[in-house]
Amino acid sequence: MTAAHDFELPPDGNLVPPAALDAAEHGQVVYLTRNGEQVAAIVPADVAAAGTAAIEALEEAEDIRAARAALADPAPSIPMADIRAEHADDLAAYPDTDHP
Repeated sequence: MTAAHDFELPPDGNLVPPAALDAAEHGQVVYLTRNGEQVAAIVPADVAAAGTAAIEALEEAEDIRAARAALADPAPSIPMADIRAEHADDLAAYPDTDHP
């Protein structure tokens, strides 16, 4: 998932031009530039929420496709007991962890 962060703006508004915040509050996407290149955007909160939900849905769909592909794979499964036995020395380094 794409990370989202909240940053509290300073009361004096020096970080972002007040007109940019006003435009975003009124539904506009505002691009922040550095040396004429777009480096970030300020978007209305509902647009950001919708974008985040869309990304999460796409990621979940990809997870479902991967799980279905794994379940359909005809390769033989390896019992967990065999894996634990093969890696017993490695697991011994973690005595506080349950690994039956």
